[in-house]
Amino acid sequence: MANVAYDRREQLRQIESGLLDGEQVIAVYDAIGTGTGFIGLTNRRVIIQDKSFVGKKVAITSIPYSKITSVSVVSNKSWGGSYFSSGAIAINVGTHTYEVEFRGDQKSHHVHNVILHYIS
Repeated sequence: MANVAYDRREQLRQIESGLLDGEQVIAVYDAIGTGTGFIGLTNRRVIIQDKSFVGKKVAITSIPYSKITSVSVVSNKSWGGSYFSSGAIAINVGTHTYEVEFRGDQKSHHVHNVILHYIS
């Protein structure tokens, strides 16, 4: 697990505790903004912690790569700006879109590229 990119060890441990046989963690990044706690990437799925439920409930959502229809870089800059100038991505699964915002554009770039690799 030396190659795993992560922000917080407790989030990495939470992802590791729910791995399936043969599943490997690629990255676990802390999310900022309302609702999302973190995003985890494995060789089989995307795992998103959602803190937006009423009553302080938290959901851990697993999204198999095969169910993801697209991944987008979200930016409020003009088209002339850098492609990865924003630290946010959007993951489309059917009619639902999960938006995750990060501290820094390197994390959004990494998440985007890993997801794109597995859905291509």
